[in-house]
Amino acid sequence: MFEQQPFELIDLLSAARRALMTRPTLVLLDEPSMGLAPIIVQEIFEIVAQLNREAQVSFLIAEQNINVALKYASQAYVLDTGRVVLSGSAETLRTRDDLHDFYLGKH
Repeated sequence: MFEQQPFELIDLLSAARRALMTRPTLVLLDEPSMGLAPIIVQEIFEIVAQLNREAQVSFLIAEQNINVALKYASQAYVLDTGRVVLSGSAETLRTRDDLHDFYLGKH
């Protein structure tokens, strides 16, 4: 699996580069961490954060990895079967004790 990851990262970065050529104000990323090594996930989210800061591009990211998503997000929404069950600043949601319960469907 490790041998495939650099190619997946290259594909992702290539797709992102093509999308950014149109100078969007909003980019949707669906599960950008899926199947990737943690170091590569970190790199992807660092790039997203840099684009947000420097190019003023907003990102809407659908991500199941709560920890990485809330580390880089400013706002977050937790969905349960398509309905928003929690929302607020990423910092506020990060401190909730019951966040993982929502994630695991125990709420």
